[in-house]
Amino acid sequence: MHTLKIRRVGNSLGTTLPKEILQRLKVGEGDSVFITETPDGVQLTAHDPEFEKAMDAYRKVSGKYRNALRELAK
Repeated sequence: MHTLKIRRVGNSLGTTLPKEILQRLKVGEGDSVFITETPDGVQLTAHDPEFEKAMDAYRKVSGKYRNALRELAK
């Protein structure tokens, strides 16, 4: 478990993530991280949950419209 201190950064508040956490998330300077509310609290992830929703929608129709998608890809 890591404890983070909230600090003033200009007119905002922020925190610094430890090196070990950045390595586990596989992110670095300039990358984005996403905070999602869950029933257990909040989750910090490097994966965009909206992108996952779009990929799920694609997976549902990709088999049915395989030929149409292949033609569109040309």
